[in-house]
Formats: sequence, structure tokens, C-alpha cells
Amino acid sequence: MKKEHVSHCQFSSWYPLFRSLTIKSVILPLPQNVKDYLLDDGTLVVSGREDQPTCSQADSDNEAEETQWSDDENTTTLTAPEFPEFNTQVQEAINSLGGSVFPKLNWSAPRDAYWIAMNSSLKCNTLSDIFLLFKSSDFITRDFTQPFIHCTDDSPDPCIEYELVLRKWCELIPGAEFRCFVKENKLIGISQRDYTQYYDHISKQKEEILRCIQDFFKEHIQYKFLDEDFVFDIYRDSRGKVWLIDFNPFGEVTDSLLFTWEELTSENNLRSDFNEVDAQGQDSPAFRCTNSEVTVQPSPYLSYRLPKDFVDLSTGEDAYKLIDFLKLKRNEQEDD
Repeated sequence: MKKEHVSHCQFSSWYPLFRSLTIKSVILPLPQNVKDYLLDDGTLVVSGREDQPTCSQADSDNEAEETQWSDDENTTTLTAPEFPEFNTQVQEAINSLGGSVFPKLNWSAPRDAYWIAMNSSLKCNTLSDIFLLFKSSDFITRDFTQPFIHCTDDSPDPCIEYELVLRKWCELIPGAEFRCFVKENKLIGISQRDYTQYYDHISKQKEEILRCIQDFFKEHIQYKFLDEDFVFDIYRDSRGKVWLIDFNPFGEVTDSLLFTWEELTSENNLRSDFNEVDAQGQDSPAFRCTNSEVTVQPSPYLSYRLPKDFVDLSTGEDAYKLIDFLKLKRNEQEDD
């Protein structure tokens, strides 16, 4: 995977080419001061809130009593920076898209931060909703700081103009989303997107789903994208119509879901998986889905609710943290 392949998967690179196949969206340039605010490691203070909270006189009296202890002259109140011009642009875009949007940056959406929103969703109505998700997301931080982390070439990093992408909010059913892997302009694999759950209709409609995706790929995607190797996500609605959702680089930076990247790059063991679906020949892609409720797994985004140190300890990914933890427990036992 090269840096140019990653650049080609930026939303603004492919959206003009495939606008008619995907969800209506608005792209806004991200001002430098907004980027700086999103990357600020300070206390999470959300900017962009239009309405200020109101309170009754009784509430005000109670608040005054509760805050009498904080009359230190050195005490400072954290206030969020304001971006009035950008806020106006964002709100106009949101209104033009029906009042609710799905936000993302050039590549990633803050899927790992959905839990922090009041509605436990990525549905946003204001700039403050977007800021809350973005400032809480490791995926967004990676877009800013390590967009080319898995690239193999040593060429200089391309210049990136960061953008806020606002997509019209649609209630998409997770069981209707699929990820498609393309190598040398051949569709080699299709995976259920929400692989942690079992969906009975996918198992029953494998043939039909596969045929719809193949037809969509051959008619609208094949030989039209900027690269020969890439990944694209689609949504198949209740009428059987296929919608393009996103493009991703063909490489480790993209989740391979029910495949492994070793399988996808070598194309080993791909056709055998497809034999249970159809027998259209060697050009048919492998199709994988969760086949029973026994294999249901927890959401991979749940770990983002915990501090990273806790996750590292539980998975053993950071040996030094584990050693420090064991030493701490031993010292506690000795003290007892």
C-alpha cells in the first residue's frame, strides 16, 4: 500500500466521481484553528453549542451555595473557543441535508466514540455534537496524525487539506452493509460488515446478495476508481438497490473483517469459501458471513470505552505495563 493509494481514498477524491451512487454529502474545508482545537489534549470542553443552558432562580441559588468553596482568586473557568463563521457554515450544511448528519474527516468517522454521545449514536444536529465525537475519537486523531502509518513507500507525505464531511443522516440497518475487496480490478472477496452479529437473512439470501453486489461492481465501480487495488463498502436496501458508502485502501489500515490480509493479498483459501454460495467459476469472489449465533462476538468498539492502560493490560499488548501491574500487586501483598 502506497501513500497515493491512501490519498485516493479521501472522501473528496472519490465523491465527485460517484456522487449519484452514494448518500448526499457536503464537504467543508477544516480551518487550521478548528484542527488545533480538535487535537488539543486539554480538558474536553465542547465548542459550537448555540444555546446556553437555562436554569431557574432556585437552581441559581443552589448553585451559588455549592460553589462558595471555589472563591480562590487563582481559580480559572474553562471555556471552549468559538468559531462563529465555521459554525454558521456547518449549521447551514446540516440544514440543507435535512437537519441531521453523519460526520467524518477525510477518511474516518468517529465510530469508536459513539458511546459518549447523549443518544449513543453518530447522528449529529449541531457543531457541538460533532466536536464531542471528534475530540473523543482515536480514529479521528489517527487521520490527523498518522494517515500514512501502514504505507510501504518512502516518498514524502502528500499535502493534506483536511475537510469536514457531512453526510445526510440515514437509518442504515447494520445487517445490510457489506465490505468488498478488489485486487487488480477484480472483486475477490465480500464480507458481512457487522461480523459480530448473526443475521438470518444474509445466510438465506447469499446468492442474491452476491449477484447484486457483483452487478453493481461491474456496472459502476470496476475500472472507474483511481487504483486497481482498493476496498469499498456498500449498503443493500430493502428493495435490493445497492448504495456506495465508502472507499478504503487495500491494506492493513483497513479492517479485513472475516478475512485476513494474508488471504486477501495471496488470494489463498478464497474460492473454497465461495463454493457454498455459488459455482459461477473462478472469477467469483469469496463471500463470508457469520453463519450462526454461536459465533456472535462483542462489538470491537467496546474497548474504546475503557482507558487504554486497562485495554493493554487485559490483552497483554504492553508487557511493561503488565510487569508494573504485577509488581504493584506483589508490593501490596507484602505490605499486607
